[in-house]
Amino acid sequence: MISDSLEGIIMNIVLLGPPGVGKGTVAEILTGKYKIPHISTGNMLREAVAKGTSLGTRAKVYIDAGQLVPDELVTTMVRDRVAQPDCSKGFILDGYPRTSAQARALQEFAAIDVVLNFTAPPKTIIERISGRRTCRTCSATYHIKYSPPKKEGACDKDGGELYQRSDEKPGIITERLKVYEEQNKPLIDYYRNEGLLSDIDASYHITEIGKIVKQCELTISKSQ
Repeated sequence: MISDSLEGIIMNIVLLGPPGVGKGTVAEILTGKYKIPHISTGNMLREAVAKGTSLGTRAKVYIDAGQLVPDELVTTMVRDRVAQPDCSKGFILDGYPRTSAQARALQEFAAIDVVLNFTAPPKTIIERISGRRTCRTCSATYHIKYSPPKKEGACDKDGGELYQRSDEKPGIITERLKVYEEQNKPLIDYYRNEGLLSDIDASYHITEIGKIVKQCELTISKSQ
């Protein structure tokens, strides 16, 4: 059961939606409101790849090809993460599960209270992702249209080179969206049948992020 009062309550939230739909941005806002950690499997995987861990090396092959990382790799990572002390009062899980098999695996070690399904047109998502640029030295992020650097191609913070990640190129994005649609329909149906899923209209511009957050808050409140 979810409540604005968190004392004695475990609140486990799953965010669903294709890459670039804005889940991460909204998750950080919700984290501030509900005082539970935002767990992004995408960020965790990228960190593992950057560090060259065993899991990261195996995952890199799939990420570079715009494919989903196999269930067993991600499930192990998530199980270890939600067992950490900061998740004792709950968590906001972003990027997992992505298949009904992962959802069933998740049930074995964490009970989910509510699932927020973010949606937006493919054209909107491609524009959002393909415009991103990342600093090679400090990892600061920009967008060539919505939040460009002061100097083209250079980070405002340290002057580092800005680059486009391989998984942020239009062709790879299109493939990622195709894979997402094919593999996530059963998952969405699964959670909808469980009575846990609510659709969130995430097509609003970043300047109207409050409209997306409000939808999430109302859904969480109704699940009490």
